[in-house]
Amino acid sequence: MEPEVTVNSSVFDFCYEIDKYTYILANTPSVKCALLYLLIMLLSVVTICGNLLVIISIIYFKQLHTPTNHLVLSLAVADLLVGIFVFPFSMTFSLSLCMNSSNFFCKIRGSFDITLTACSILNLCCISVDRYYAVCQPLTYRAKITHHVVVIMIIVSWGVSALIGISVVVSGLNNEKCEKKCLIDVLMANAIGPIFAFYLPMMILLCIYFKIFLVAQRQPRSIHNTTCQSTKSGATVSKTERKATKTLATVLGIFLLCWTPFFLFAIIQPFTSVPVTVVEAIYWLGLSNSMLNPFIYALFYSWFRAAFRMIISGKIFQGDFANIKLH
Repeated sequence: MEPEVTVNSSVFDFCYEIDKYTYILANTPSVKCALLYLLIMLLSVVTICGNLLVIISIIYFKQLHTPTNHLVLSLAVADLLVGIFVFPFSMTFSLSLCMNSSNFFCKIRGSFDITLTACSILNLCCISVDRYYAVCQPLTYRAKITHHVVVIMIIVSWGVSALIGISVVVSGLNNEKCEKKCLIDVLMANAIGPIFAFYLPMMILLCIYFKIFLVAQRQPRSIHNTTCQSTKSGATVSKTERKATKTLATVLGIFLLCWTPFFLFAIIQPFTSVPVTVVEAIYWLGLSNSMLNPFIYALFYSWFRAAFRMIISGKIFQGDFANIKLH
């Protein structure tokens, strides 16, 4: 007599059926399953299209060729890859499925998750450094934050993220827990991934933005502040940079709002029993962050809105508008 198979209750349960000891996709998915997958596919399409708009805008329009926007471009590429790879993998190999099998694709999904999440927050760290010099040291900003420096920042961000993702996968494959559980359990039990991919960069980010906030608060009261202000023209530049800083701080805030619940679960998971449905909900909340940034840029920046309109209308294919002044 075969032992009883115990599975976790999940929002994806109606999409799978049990074959001995593993989940497999049901041959005849229910209406609920079809609607759920349709919603996820819609989120994926919006994520891909939105971030493609950001990428094309920054690459095509020369007005947007700034060090800050190159870092935004790197962040958009990470979000684009989430829409292309992580959404489909997470749709096919859900959290509940991976907690009850050791499917190889679950490990790939986990690797993409940790790599792209780490890449996003490391890009946000680079953006925070850029904002620090722009707001706190505007007179030396152009000399210190050059295109060469930005390229190095981007390479380091992606390289470190890849190393974190690979190391987590390797440690997962060598961990005895992986014999019966998928990579997601190892990620939750192993603090190295969350610490280096989220908590440590988050602490650095918050410290830098707190410093920027303090300096920005002092600027209106002292135009001639020796640290951040020395001329009237510098004050004008600082006003523009402060607006950009507020926008990018909003991007950071929404990122933390979306991903903090999931990484908090990484801490409490060994000590408590959290329903898989709740875990999946906060996991998809984190993934949804990848589709929000293009809306933030469009909301705060008129030139991004103008660029988006020209791309969507196809106007950029009707002539050379690379040098046009976006308003």
